Amino acid sequence: MRILITGGTGFIGARLTEELQVLGHELTVLVRDYARARLTLGTRPELLRSLDEVDQDRQFDAIINLAGAGIADKRWTRARKRLLLSSRLETTRALVQLCQRLRQRPGLLLNASAVGFYGAHGTEPLTETSAAHDEFSHQLCKRWEEEARKAESLGIRVCLLRLGVVLGPGGGMLGRLLPMFRLALGGRLGDGQQMLSWVHRTDVINVIRFLLAGDSESGVYNVTAPESVSNRTFTRELAAAVNRPAVLPLPAPLVQLMFGEMGDRLLLHGQNVKPARLQAEGFEFRYPDLRSALAACLCDSESN
Repeated sequence: MRILITGGTGFIGARLTEELQVLGHELTVLVRDYARARLTLGTRPELLRSLDEVDQDRQFDAIINLAGAGIADKRWTRARKRLLLSSRLETTRALVQLCQRLRQRPGLLLNASAVGFYGAHGTEPLTETSAAHDEFSHQLCKRWEEEARKAESLGIRVCLLRLGVVLGPGGGMLGRLLPMFRLALGGRLGDGQQMLSWVHRTDVINVIRFLLAGDSESGVYNVTAPESVSNRTFTRELAAAVNRPAVLPLPAPLVQLMFGEMGDRLLLHGQNVKPARLQAEGFEFRYPDLRSALAACLCDSESN
């Protein structure tokens, strides 16, 4: 397949690009920093600095849109919120505009989103049809998905991937947590009862491959492992995986002081999101439980 990818140098995108090339797909990656992208991705994929470089006679079978500033990277100031929104909407809007001017339109747009769409919830299981709590993360994902859905009017099949917290070696949340936990500085956040909907990066990539191989799937997919866990359980399992105690909890007021609204909504609240559609359609997770996922992450991290 001929595939256009945005966000191809990120935590998910770089590994996805590597695996799709091994499978023989012809990749074009939209990048901001050409030199850095070439070092990250190697010599094989075509790199674009702008979608304006794409001629109207160019043909892509699919587009994978992973672009967007990290939602948990910094405090949510007004400026940061604007960046989180613009980094998603502007790229997605530009991709739809590209599809409008291509003589032959791609058959599929795979567009990232996040379980933040549902907003803060308790422990009740949430599926793709569950109601959302209206807050910033919901509005961010809602507007992102609405922008992507505009491609449907062009006859393009659109799949929206509501990603959980992605675990993998070399980056993401584990990249920030492992140094602290290895020094026995880890601990639960708040009371530890908030739910964490997570997924191993390998399963994210396998979901993308699963949907690329299909010909009729569309709409929303929760991309989370079947087993969500509480923050308390996650803390215990990660501490056990590195063979260190986790006895330094961060009280909720301290989390709120350190991280502001972002810390309150993302770190002290959560969702118990289930991959109902993927399971109904026969997708098999390689890492359905947290213990096996953490073991794989640590094994890969130590071997690199």
